[in-house]
Amino acid sequence: MALAEQTWKRRADALLGVAASAILLAMMLLTVVDVVARYVFSRPVRGAFEITELMLVVLIFAGLPLVSFSDEHAVMDFIDRVLGPRTQRALGRAVQATSAAFMFLMAWLTWLKADRIWAYRDATDVLRVVYGPFVYFMAGTLALAGVIHLYKVVERR
Repeated sequence: MALAEQTWKRRADALLGVAASAILLAMMLLTVVDVVARYVFSRPVRGAFEITELMLVVLIFAGLPLVSFSDEHAVMDFIDRVLGPRTQRALGRAVQATSAAFMFLMAWLTWLKADRIWAYRDATDVLRVVYGPFVYFMAGTLALAGVIHLYKVVERR
């Protein structure tokens, strides 16, 4: 692997790690403030649960392309021991191609759902935050994960 590619991968990993940490910290602080406000002052933070839910969506789907890029999905590698190196590479490419196909299918279906949600202007109950942009974000990150898996099909190892 080229030095420039390693540097790029380290920077992307660090940036996404910092973003994920910031979201987790914000979720934690919001939960602490909500619990203290609820039990000490009998005044919970308005919409705290909704905000936490939306941050969780962003956290999970923003991490999906990173997991795909790092090949950190849950795997069962018991069959690899009986295969030769060439067959292992072919199987790996087939798995990446299948993963790409499923990611693109899920992205397309999620995009269609986002269109319907956007058309109805569905929103959260308390704060009235519109769901549409979050569902489009989900579709976009699924598509990005699909592109990453497709890249791994043709990547030379």
